[in-house]
Amino acid sequence: MTKISEMPAVARGFISNLDLPAVDDASWTPPVPAHERRISIVSTAAVHRREDKPFSWLAKDYRAFHKTDRDLVMTHVAVEFDRSAWQQDLNTIIPLDRLEEMATDGEIGSVAEDHYSFMGAADPVTMEKSARQAAAQMKQDGVNTVLLIPI
Repeated sequence: MTKISEMPAVARGFISNLDLPAVDDASWTPPVPAHERRISIVSTAAVHRREDKPFSWLAKDYRAFHKTDRDLVMTHVAVEFDRSAWQQDLNTIIPLDRLEEMATDGEIGSVAEDHYSFMGAADPVTMEKSARQAAAQMKQDGVNTVLLIPI
């Protein structure tokens, strides 16, 4: 990650002018015990399966990928983002293997079938429709815990 002061002027201006929504209550539902949690990942890393449509600049949609997918690519547009760590180990940004280990050890209940990625360079307010669609899919899959990974 880079400091805003070190970003190119276009990115610095875009990020500096974002109006972030205020969240009054960060806990929307009572948490379930860890050993009962079914966890899905939601990331802003703009990762997707190789055969999926790449993300575009300011994309408002998401890509879903299965918990067994490991051939993921990143189409995040921020040139200042260092991709070297995740290229060596996907778990640095999408910890699917760690979640599976936790499920196997009984620390969590299970890992959801599908996980979701958005374009982190987009304004979060414009993603609401897509976020609600992803949330509906997670509810159908019995997800009761979401691991949010901002990139």
